[in-house]
Amino acid sequence: MTDSKNTATADLAELELLRGAMDAIRERIATVVVGQEEVVESLLIAILSGGHCMLEGVPGLAKTLLVQTLSETLSLSFARIQFTPDLMPSDITGTEVMQEDRATGERAFRFINGPIFNNIVLADEINRTPPKTQAALLEGMQERQVSVSGERHALPRPFFVLATQNPIEQEGTYPLPEAQLDRFLLKILLGYPGRDVEREVYRRYTMAPPPPPEAVLGGEELLAMQDLVRRIPMNDLVVEYALSLVRSTRRAEAEAPDFIKDWLMIGAGPRGGLAMLTAAKARAAMHGRPEATIEDVQAVARPALRHRMILSYSAEAEGQTADSVIDRLLAAVPVHATPGELGERVGQVLGS
Repeated sequence: MTDSKNTATADLAELELLRGAMDAIRERIATVVVGQEEVVESLLIAILSGGHCMLEGVPGLAKTLLVQTLSETLSLSFARIQFTPDLMPSDITGTEVMQEDRATGERAFRFINGPIFNNIVLADEINRTPPKTQAALLEGMQERQVSVSGERHALPRPFFVLATQNPIEQEGTYPLPEAQLDRFLLKILLGYPGRDVEREVYRRYTMAPPPPPEAVLGGEELLAMQDLVRRIPMNDLVVEYALSLVRSTRRAEAEAPDFIKDWLMIGAGPRGGLAMLTAAKARAAMHGRPEATIEDVQAVARPALRHRMILSYSAEAEGQTADSVIDRLLAAVPVHATPGELGERVGQVLGS
């Protein structure tokens, strides 16, 4: 029991360090990016979960600025790739070039790393390039490696792809296939700012630009925090709740509500449930809590599921969106756990 208590105390101390670091990152981002607190939290959840993130919003909402500022708060290498219709896969992964040794005259191929060989890769306007080039990211996102000419090249750790896309322009764009969308842990939507926030943007950016924020974390520290997030326990009731949510999005399941059968053509797969639970653990850690709860699952349900469901034509005709379907699903799926039960489970996990 003593070892259990010592381990629990160490984990709680690590959680406090993690929460302090995340708070510091948010404060530094706020000196550059006005508002967008919920978006910043979702981005940090994805980073702590070790997952990739898609940001979608109309032009001028500081998507690129937000990702660049986040990278500056982390002592990690960063690369921005502007996706265009003529971008080739080798422009992302790198390529082999013939080099000659001047001393011996011998020639040999040498692989030159592409921009994907960085800790944080900003795939700017990812839907502006053809599927062949979009697919160049798939292996890197899933396997943390790229293959060129039969050789595998490991990507650095940690590794994140943060992609942006414009939802309103359709001409000259290539919607991402479902298989690639599923590789993103979260999809974050950026809306127009409120009046007070927009006023502050005008005031701040018509004067001298703010200095870049100082770095808070390095790569090794971030990897340790990701490991801590993986060790955060979950009550079986939380897992069962996430399972019920995901299975209820599938119209063929008996537990699916009637509105799901009318509004969804395709529901979320198991990766959607894994994304919710992983993100819920990261959210709990960010708030300094030693266990993920049902509230955490509900808080991350929208960004974890919205890109993993395909609406039916009738749903679109009725003005439904993925978010409105998820909201109704959260109201329809029952919660069987009580706060008392979860509190008791936390005590057992911490050995108290």
